[in-house]
Amino acid sequence: MIKLFKYLSSYKKECLLGPFFKMLEAIFELFVPLVVAAIIDKGIGGDDKSYIVKMCILMAVLGAVGLTNTLFAQYFAAKAAAGFAAKLRHALLSHVQSLSYQDINKIGSSTLITRMTSDINQVQTGTNLAIRLLLRSPFIVFGAMVMAFTVDVKGAIVFAVTIPVLSVIVFGIMLVSIPMFKKVQSRLDHVMNATRENLSGVRVVRAFGQERSEIDNFENDAHSLAAMQKTVGRISALMNPLTYVVINLAVVALIWTGAIRVEAGLLTQGAVVALYNYMSQILVELIKLANLIITLTKTAACGNRLQAVLEIEPSQNFSCAVEKIEITSPSAVCFENVTFTYEGAALPSLSDISFTAKKGDIIGVIGGTGSGKSTLVNLIPRFYDADRGRVIVGGTEVENYPKRQLRECFGIVSQKSELMSGTIRDNLLWGKNDATDEELREALKYAQALDVVESKSKGLDEVITEGGRNLSGGQKQRLCIARALVRKPDILILDDSASALDYGTEASLRAALRKLPFNPTIFIVSQRTVSIKDADNILVLDDGKLVGTGTHDELLESCMVYREIYNSQQIKEASAHE
Repeated sequence: MIKLFKYLSSYKKECLLGPFFKMLEAIFELFVPLVVAAIIDKGIGGDDKSYIVKMCILMAVLGAVGLTNTLFAQYFAAKAAAGFAAKLRHALLSHVQSLSYQDINKIGSSTLITRMTSDINQVQTGTNLAIRLLLRSPFIVFGAMVMAFTVDVKGAIVFAVTIPVLSVIVFGIMLVSIPMFKKVQSRLDHVMNATRENLSGVRVVRAFGQERSEIDNFENDAHSLAAMQKTVGRISALMNPLTYVVINLAVVALIWTGAIRVEAGLLTQGAVVALYNYMSQILVELIKLANLIITLTKTAACGNRLQAVLEIEPSQNFSCAVEKIEITSPSAVCFENVTFTYEGAALPSLSDISFTAKKGDIIGVIGGTGSGKSTLVNLIPRFYDADRGRVIVGGTEVENYPKRQLRECFGIVSQKSELMSGTIRDNLLWGKNDATDEELREALKYAQALDVVESKSKGLDEVITEGGRNLSGGQKQRLCIARALVRKPDILILDDSASALDYGTEASLRAALRKLPFNPTIFIVSQRTVSIKDADNILVLDDGKLVGTGTHDELLESCMVYREIYNSQQIKEASAHE
């Protein structure tokens, strides 16, 4: 948590002025009981109405000045806390973007969402309260005790006994509750994960009639979270009643001793009232302090969770070279004995893969489920790093490229067609942010997606909902392909990105890709031989191994795995036509 304070360094002035104005307000508040005592002893006791009026005006002035200081303190605290949270969110998102796919898979997206929302909100709340109350409440407590000694030393002994007892209660409960709040946040992660899975997979849940089962599972998770929250809540809830009991016993002792001393003429009635008011101030501030400590306990737990994410070292390091690397090799992509294993996996997903793709070639990648097709193409733009071997793009190893230059070489369409909320134009401009409408329409034409735009009443300005839910699967895939083509990349990767297209549209797409004017090297990952049979070279993967390379006709002759895939699909197509 302490390391997060560097994001608060831009608000040093606010962090000083907030407590400063709160301390001023506290000082004025400490003088109020003395004014009340003077009104009782001199004004009421001496039947001096003008004195009473003067003291009432003084109290009003003290109240107005205190209110003004409070408003200034609130402003500076809110500014610092909101700015701190904004910088923290920016730092967290930037750090997450620097992590590799493997790092993010390890953390989990639901956990990161909880950190970005719930945890940062809690840190913001805690920072706001800390700036305003962390110094003020202890100052009032000890200041009231000091002022009580100036009123009556013997009566103030009650304060000297009460405050240590209250401190033991407050800090004892804090020490017990801190670890429990950490567990509560971990349980919240679990509930967030279940929520995300149910919302993103709602169609699957309903298709299999698993609503009741998922509801029951979620209820169990929610009840587990609630039980933990109740447990820590019960412990935290002890703070107020225990402090009230101690304070009320102290008030009883104070009034009893005060009454005896007033009866003996050793103390005035106004002084007793002043002591009582100071005790009331201590009660109020200790309750505030207790609640503040509970909040800060949650804040510390959330801050530590945020710090844990920020301390994760990216598993990939990119070159910091300023000058761009010149791509001169005729070989667009080259794999040399590449082996890759996912973290925690028992066996490699790719083993000893070697091939070369020339500039302008169309490379097909085919194999059974889990054969390593997507893993292979994800190594090219360096979404993952190979365990052994070399991945070379344009004659240079991918590890030697600056990140931006490397990624600008690629147009990528993943298995899951991801569109962002916004207009069609906004999504296409991700490929090239200064593209003209003519360039966008050209990319749409090659992607066979021009009819998708023309069918919308607002054309390129048609709004796409989150995840493209107002589009069909085929429409989303074609728009994603268009987004990749807008960039005019050197290397185009289509990872099973035509699975939702009919055979006619897919055939038109393949023909259009052959005619692209910027002549990219194209990798087409597919489960269907018909999608890649016209490729210049086809890579056949089986259980992470490259078992065949060549053209469609060559592989039918030389590769048993490819022949089996082709024959099985021919039988299925024949059965479908029958």
